Amino acid sequence: MWADLLPVGRDAATGGYHRFAWTPPELECRAWFLDEARRRALAVEHDPNGNMIAWWRPDGTEGREAVLTGSHLDSVPGGGAFDGPLGVVSAFAAVDLLRRRGVTPARPIGIGVFVEEEGARFGVACLGSRLLAGAIDPERARGLTDAEGRTFAEVMHAAGLDPQAIGPDEGLLARIGCYVELHVEQGRALHEPVGVASAIVPHGRWRFDFAGEGNHAGTTLLTDRRDPMLPFAGMVLAAREAAQRNGTVATVGKVRVEPGGVNAIASAVTAWLDARGPSDADVRRTVAEIDAAARAAAVAHRVGVDLAEESYSAVVDFDHALRDRLGKALGGVPVLPTGAGHDAGVLSARIPAAMLFVRNPTGISHAPAESAETGDCLAGVEALATVLADLAGGYGS
Repeated sequence: MWADLLPVGRDAATGGYHRFAWTPPELECRAWFLDEARRRALAVEHDPNGNMIAWWRPDGTEGREAVLTGSHLDSVPGGGAFDGPLGVVSAFAAVDLLRRRGVTPARPIGIGVFVEEEGARFGVACLGSRLLAGAIDPERARGLTDAEGRTFAEVMHAAGLDPQAIGPDEGLLARIGCYVELHVEQGRALHEPVGVASAIVPHGRWRFDFAGEGNHAGTTLLTDRRDPMLPFAGMVLAAREAAQRNGTVATVGKVRVEPGGVNAIASAVTAWLDARGPSDADVRRTVAEIDAAARAAAVAHRVGVDLAEESYSAVVDFDHALRDRLGKALGGVPVLPTGAGHDAGVLSARIPAAMLFVRNPTGISHAPAESAETGDCLAGVEALATVLADLAGGYGS
């Protein structure tokens, strides 16, 4: 399975992945998922938001609360191979392992794939799970645009889905008893093959729009310029300084400059800020300080600036009973928080959720060097199979 997925959407020059929601590489990954489900005779359910679930429903499990696992198949621009797909491949492998051992679950087990988890195409992370859980207004979601100006609604329609039907699926949520997501660890905090997540720290995304005046790079005096690149640069430096003061992290990793000519002063700059920290207050204070610095720099250079919050997730403290049950089933593996957002964090507002982490030896993520050792991945499959058997009331040999 891993070998089949590895080349899909991979940049031959950098080794990074470009699997954005409903683009050809991501659609190929979705087709792979459907093929793997068919090979195992798993029934696939499509919710109105583009999410997919492959169900293992042995006789006698109808009407019982299900155990859901899985992750996502999309990527950030130039991302790594493991972020998302490891959880999906491991879920299929865990089901295979349980079947080989003659274990039959007493509750349905589902393998889910959530759309647009990274937010790389439409700007809102965990969009599929947010829609399912009712954490984003469907009208706002329909109007989200990609870099080419195509709306989420238009892209969904082109994929054969009805954008007017998106939103919370209360019937589906009512059928799920809990969700366990396996994911590669996105740092260097895990020193054993497998761990359990305790919490997700607060995090969000903000958009800064700087409006200046386009002009000629060679004939416009410095004193006559209204260059939005200057307050933008000040904002980037302020982000580092504010993060250091408040014990948070703040990153500007995406910027759009108009008109983008080498010999032209920019007329507008749009920049996206990602901020995360140990508490809501720390993150909010960091963003407020960055905003104040950006506005002061904008005034100094006669440039306009607007700030918009595109998404925010407060601290997620995973269900303690479920978290402790996973730890007990796995014999006391490490428990650690994470600064990365996940579908499990979004869904935790509606259903008990938990996460398993697989060790990442480099600590690098969202980049081609993201990695996990084969032995650790297999330990993750064993751990997930153990957890699924425990939660689903498995019986047999």
